[in-house]
Amino acid sequence: MKISFPNDILRGVFSIPKDKNQIYLKAKLQRTLIKNQEFIQISLFTKQQVFHENISLDLLDDYLNEMLDHQFRSLELYTKDYLYAYKISSKGKLLTNKKQQKHEFVVLEHNKVKKYLIEEGMIVPPLIDLGVMNSEGKVVKAKFDKFKQINRFLEMIEDSIINETKLKIIDFGCGKSYLTFVIYYYLTNIKKIDCQMIGLDLKSDVIKHCNEIAMKYGYDKLKFVQGDISQFKTERDIDMIVTLHACDTATDYALYHAIQMKCKYIFSVPCCQHEINLQLKNKSINPISKHGLLKERFAAILTDSIRVNILEYFGYKTQVLEFVDWEATPKNILIRAKLDNIAPASSLKEEVEEWMKQLGFDQTLYKLCFKAKEA
Repeated sequence: MKISFPNDILRGVFSIPKDKNQIYLKAKLQRTLIKNQEFIQISLFTKQQVFHENISLDLLDDYLNEMLDHQFRSLELYTKDYLYAYKISSKGKLLTNKKQQKHEFVVLEHNKVKKYLIEEGMIVPPLIDLGVMNSEGKVVKAKFDKFKQINRFLEMIEDSIINETKLKIIDFGCGKSYLTFVIYYYLTNIKKIDCQMIGLDLKSDVIKHCNEIAMKYGYDKLKFVQGDISQFKTERDIDMIVTLHACDTATDYALYHAIQMKCKYIFSVPCCQHEINLQLKNKSINPISKHGLLKERFAAILTDSIRVNILEYFGYKTQVLEFVDWEATPKNILIRAKLDNIAPASSLKEEVEEWMKQLGFDQTLYKLCFKAKEA
């Protein structure tokens, strides 16, 4: 006998397999919206895996009847107001029940538009000047990857600065300062944090332009300074350093200054890591080094591993996170660190030294932190 099921199903569950040896042990149903069309998503559970399929509403009755005929003895379906229960007895008789229920269920939306901390349509004046947005707040198509990078960076910061009311920040290698302006705008205008920020870069024309934009919008606590990261004079009251694609050893100098200043927060996305790559000549890694791309990636992983070890040695709790999708940029690793004042473990330094000894290379952050002191 074919059963007619309610057409306003929101959720459901199949249970009690008909055959104890069958693959699927249970199944769940969830009403789902995909590209403005409604489906019922079926999740089929085995002992170790879950498989999903989407059933159109016009085929749902046939599917549910088939499952009750061959797979399961029990089905519960939830609508907005009722719970419908169907059970096949051991003698093959269908038992049904209907009762009111008080739970509220929602339709899941797949392919939802990603919600950003800085949303498209939000007017951020400096991003208009820098060509990321137009005057209506719409993101320029060619700058959308940059827009996503900025938002992802903000999310990383947002997760870390709970309960902060005042921050002093340096952006090392700020470049055109998309990130610098957005961090300042977000912390000051949206989070209402008393924020002082410095952007440091080598290019005098870029620094001049960024200072003009900051002055134009009355960002009196945002300054841009021309200078070399390696020559930066360490300060003592900086709470956070950020770097976005600071090239090669510039990242090491930025991390070194953060360590010396005992910065509470570090957010660093490395870039163009040539230093170790140019030194690796050890025969033990020939299977890697004979392929330029593999050697380059190996050297980058080695470099960031050393940086993380050294940060942890100096009391930082660190994470290595995927910054943005690989498709957007291959330079998609972010090192996030927070000063936790953990007692340094000598093994962290020894591991780095063993790598350098075995593979025959030196590394800038290590030299700055340890060899300079020895000299």
